[in-house]
Amino acid sequence: MSTNTYKSGTTTLIGIEQPETLRAPEIEKGVGCDFDNYLLVPDNTLDERIATAKAKLGKDVVILGHHYQRDEVVKFADFRGDSLKLSQQAAEVDGKYIVFCGVHFMAESADILRREHQVVVLPDLNAGCSMADMADIGQVEACWSELGGVTDTSKIIPVTYMNSTAAIKSFTGEQGGSVCTSSNAAAVMRWAFARGEKVLFLPDEHLGRNTGYRMGIPLDEMIVWNPFEELGGNTEEQIRKAKVILWKGYCSVHQRFTVEHVARVRKENPGIRVIVHPECRFEVAQAADEIGSTEGIIKAIKASPAGSQWAVGTEIHLVNRLSKELKDHKVMSLDRSVCVCTTMFRITPVHLLWALENLAAGKIVNRISVDERTRKFARVALDRMLALR
Repeated sequence: MSTNTYKSGTTTLIGIEQPETLRAPEIEKGVGCDFDNYLLVPDNTLDERIATAKAKLGKDVVILGHHYQRDEVVKFADFRGDSLKLSQQAAEVDGKYIVFCGVHFMAESADILRREHQVVVLPDLNAGCSMADMADIGQVEACWSELGGVTDTSKIIPVTYMNSTAAIKSFTGEQGGSVCTSSNAAAVMRWAFARGEKVLFLPDEHLGRNTGYRMGIPLDEMIVWNPFEELGGNTEEQIRKAKVILWKGYCSVHQRFTVEHVARVRKENPGIRVIVHPECRFEVAQAADEIGSTEGIIKAIKASPAGSQWAVGTEIHLVNRLSKELKDHKVMSLDRSVCVCTTMFRITPVHLLWALENLAAGKIVNRISVDERTRKFARVALDRMLALR
């Protein structure tokens, strides 16, 4: 196997992977593989070439498009949804190649849940997630060790958001914890409290705080763990008293929304309803009319009467798509400024074309491969969550 390999934690990101049977001299020289060759492809030919490559691959490929993905890419997706739903859908089909138009933790999740014959491809290795990167496995292990010096970690159940690396999911599974999504975080936290006295919630403090508060946990029983400070910036007494230990992490998109945005949109649009993602700050979630996961936001708006007005606190591509699809509703962003998921935005039609044409030529590019031990315990953590449904 000829490869160009990068390491990211416990995940191997393989730039070019060429099956042994295809190691002809012209392939070894990289003819047709180099992404730079695609930078000059005329824009007016991209759609036709993507469609042609997809048709050539047929049932061998399944393209996944996250809700936050740009329209010119997501229109080619076989499935559109959130990261967990997409990974599950891909694992249920026969396609050999899973091309995930999302970010790296999503591709990792697809690799964790995939079937034996399937291969996961991320069109651009630079499509990461700033939130997921805020919880480094070394920092989390150091946190666990520090907590062990203050309290009994056997009574702490780690819960990690789906938006985390495979390494963090694996740590969670090995330590008796579970993964959660933004829609089932409360159910997973109730499961955790039935097994322990405290929850270490990773990596988004806002989702953890909003969920805990709605469950009736007082704010003063939820502390934030800053990995760059001793004991996370807390006293031993605060740690012993806390029911929820929130990792200091956040989504760069949802963090931008403020209570001032809520006040302004209501002033300018009397009668409008405000719905925000639970990754938003606590005070924004409190000021909103409703809180909902990505799927929850979509369902709430679609279920509302014609003529309803909505200000939505989430990524702009989803908001704009809802505005176009629901012409009998008024749907706008809570923030006038464009709130783009910049890392997911890295995946362009050019990246998708490059990945598909290489696959059609028998060359696997940008394969995401989680090592077996990490995959094993990450799957344990995911299965614990899925068992609650």
